Amino acid sequence: MDPRISIVTLGVQVLERSRQFYKEAFGWEPASGQEGISFYQLGGLVFALYPDDLLAADANAQPFQGGFRGITLAYNVREKSDVAKVLATAEAAGATIVKPATDTDWGGHGGYLTDPDGHLWEIAYNPFFPLNARGEIEIPTA
Repeated sequence: MDPRISIVTLGVQVLERSRQFYKEAFGWEPASGQEGISFYQLGGLVFALYPDDLLAADANAQPFQGGFRGITLAYNVREKSDVAKVLATAEAAGATIVKPATDTDWGGHGGYLTDPDGHLWEIAYNPFFPLNARGEIEIPTA
């Protein structure tokens, strides 16, 4: 089996609110105009927004009831100072800042926010995982 993640789908309560948030917070525009779902091309990965009740039904699972979901998403930036800028932009778009930008114990700099549906995002500068020209992390070989 090839090592990859093809699509990350977030269940959202109000699709249009989430579309607007990701546009204002990260500048993302949907790559697909399908009704009832939004797809975003993020390099080699597709990110999707879909109503949470329909996503739970599709997976034959119970809808999420709140609290920590046991997963975070990360948006890495090129410069340390960009962490605070992205957090501020996202907050203005409706994010809740959970942890402000701060130096980390592993030598980077980062903070956390939640989107309007409570999905936890890390905004991070990692000097050990530089971004290439396409904005993708390239893990250095040992």
